[in-house]
Amino acid sequence: MQYTLAFDVYGTLINTSGVYQTLEKVIPEIAKPFMELWRNKQLEYSFRRGLMNHFVDFSVCTKEALAYCCSTFKIDLSADQKDMLMNEYKVLPAFPDAKIGLENLKSSGHRLFAFSNGSKNAVTGLLQNSEIMDYFDGVVSVEGVQVFKPSPLVYQHFNTQTNSTTSDSWLISGNPFDVIGAAAYGMRTAWVQRSPDTVFDPWEVKPTITIKELTELSSKLS
Repeated sequence: MQYTLAFDVYGTLINTSGVYQTLEKVIPEIAKPFMELWRNKQLEYSFRRGLMNHFVDFSVCTKEALAYCCSTFKIDLSADQKDMLMNEYKVLPAFPDAKIGLENLKSSGHRLFAFSNGSKNAVTGLLQNSEIMDYFDGVVSVEGVQVFKPSPLVYQHFNTQTNSTTSDSWLISGNPFDVIGAAAYGMRTAWVQRSPDTVFDPWEVKPTITIKELTELSSKLS
């Protein structure tokens, strides 16, 4: 059967740890904890804004999270350094398994869409830079409904935009909150466990399948 596949971008196709090398040059002593807190706060701010019905571009959450980290670690970065770090989010690398995994799925006849909290322009540029945009039939952004994942409105928006249903679509994500949101809405889900240390939230909602790399997905869907 051919499915409509919704690929989360940040943390699934694209490695958000790509900012680490730049952080190591700027703040080598605390690069890792700074990077981890930045990512966690970026997501937290999107969740909070979703609950508040106060939508902004995802880049605003990223910028505010960066400011929070600077305050927390008492780091006085210059405007140029902050701009440099923000620009890193536009050129993050794809995970090594992304290209071959997408190629296999495309060859199998599935419809592939990038599906993200990021803006359509930002996501398109990111995927083009990492040379995987050509595998996708399109990009679906939450900006169309002005709310962030994991709101059910976002997953419904995906089905509407791609002319698909819950029964013939899959959400593929490395982020447990995204998988839980899609599963609660009614989609089938694949959790990409990018690290063996990553724990899936112990909720009543579980992923349909769990994979370690995107290259495993094609055989799981056949």
